[in-house]
Amino acid sequence: MNRSLAGLTEVPSEPIPLSVLTGFLGSGKTTLLSRVLAVPDLRDTAVLISEFGAFALDHHLLEAAVDDVVELPNGCTCCAVRQGLADSFYRLLRSRQAAGRPPFRRIALETSGLADPGPTLYTLSADAFLEASLRLDRVVTAIDVVVGGTTLDDYPEAVAQAAVADLLLLTKTDMAPIPDSLVERLASLNPLAPIVDARSALGDADTSALLFGGSPKALPRPRPHATAVHAHGIYALSVRLRRPMSRLSFAVALGGLARDHGEKLLRVKGLVEFSDRPHGPAGAGPAAIHAVQHTLYPPRWLERWPDADRVSRLVFIVRDLEPDEILRRFADGEPACLAPPGPL
Repeated sequence: MNRSLAGLTEVPSEPIPLSVLTGFLGSGKTTLLSRVLAVPDLRDTAVLISEFGAFALDHHLLEAAVDDVVELPNGCTCCAVRQGLADSFYRLLRSRQAAGRPPFRRIALETSGLADPGPTLYTLSADAFLEASLRLDRVVTAIDVVVGGTTLDDYPEAVAQAAVADLLLLTKTDMAPIPDSLVERLASLNPLAPIVDARSALGDADTSALLFGGSPKALPRPRPHATAVHAHGIYALSVRLRRPMSRLSFAVALGGLARDHGEKLLRVKGLVEFSDRPHGPAGAGPAAIHAVQHTLYPPRWLERWPDADRVSRLVFIVRDLEPDEILRRFADGEPACLAPPGPL
C-alpha cells in the first residue's frame, strides 16, 4: 500500500458505489462492460481492468463514455490485490481530487478471467480508507452458456466466481439455448443470486441495472437444496435460527468462524434479529449481515422484513469446510437457537 497516497487523499463525503464484474476467460465480460457503460447516464464512471498475460488489450477494446480507464498490473486480480489494486484505487480518487472535480459517481472493476474474486473483496474491506471511500454495490459474474457447465467442472476459479456473485449473468444466449442443468447447478451453488439472461437484460431500457443497483428480470429458478456439494469443495449451506441470538453471541460465532476459517468462508449473507436489539434504528426490520472471508461488515438495519417469513436465516458459501463446524459455532452458548438447515 502506498501510504503517501493515503495521506494525500480525502475520504469522499459519501462512499462511491463499486461494482465488480467477474467471470471465466471468454465469458464476454469486456463486451458486456462496454455495452453497459455506453449508457449516457453512466458518465462520471471510472473503470479498472485486470488482465492476465504480458500484453493487455481489454482496456483498449473497451469503448465506453467513461472518465477514466485504468489497467491494473499484468496478472490475475488476486496478485494485483497485494501489489497494485489498492494503490490503483488511491490514485484514481487522488487524481480526481487533484483536478478539483467531485468524486466519481461509480466505479467498475473488471477482474481477470482467472481470478478468484475473494481476495479482491477482502482488499476492499481490509483497508480502512477504501472501506470508508467505497461501497460494494454488487458482484456480477458472467457465465458462458455454451461451455459454462464444463468450465465449472474443470476450474475451481469459475466455481468461486459463481459462488460469491450477487447476480449471475448468462452470456452468449444468442448462440445456444440456456441449459436447464446449468441453471439448476447455479441455483444450487448460489441460493442468493438472481440468474439473468444477458441478451434480454441488455435489451431493457435500464441496461445499467446489470451492474449498478438495479433489479433486472431474473429467470425462474428451482428451489435449491439446503446443502449442495459441488466440485472443488464449494457448497452452500442455509441455516435458520430458532430464536434471536444476542449481538455478542452472534459476533462470537461468526467472528470465530471468520478468524479460524476465513480463507474457506467465501461469502455469508443473511437477515438476523438480535435479542438485545430487536428493532434497528431505522424501524422494526432485521439486520442485514454480510461477510467475506476474514472480514465481517457492519450490519445494515432494514426498516422492515422483506417478506412474511420473519425467521432469522443465513446462507454460507464455503470451500472445504464441514457443515458441522458452522453449526457448532452457532450452537455454542445458545443451543436452542438452531433449526435444521433449510432454504433461505
